Amino acid sequence: MSNSHPTEHELLKTILEPLLEDFQYWFSRARALLESEQISFLSPEEQAHLLKRIKTAQQEVNAAKMLFKATGEQAGIDTATLVPWHQLVAQCWQVAMRWRSLKGKLSQDSDSSDPNLAP
Repeated sequence: MSNSHPTEHELLKTILEPLLEDFQYWFSRARALLESEQISFLSPEEQAHLLKRIKTAQQEVNAAKMLFKATGEQAGIDTATLVPWHQLVAQCWQVAMRWRSLKGKLSQDSDSSDPNLAP
């Protein structure tokens, strides 16, 4: 009979590799937003600090990914390392959702004040 339970290596490849890709994706999106827009509900210092944290996290994720590959996909990552990344992604999502909401509201307000767009 074959063993139906995945090996540690298979689990790492199946779970960790996509997780690291997700972190890279979300951090790059958040970085692009913070580098291209002035977020009105963040002070310039808060925005710069968040951007700095994202850049640091990106470097950490890249290092973890390189280590994972260099060890033949045998090295895991301690949850104490993953949790702050998850928290930072959640914070980035909150900023992006609020920014989109405010941007949409501003767009609706400007549309409704345009006499050419009135019904």
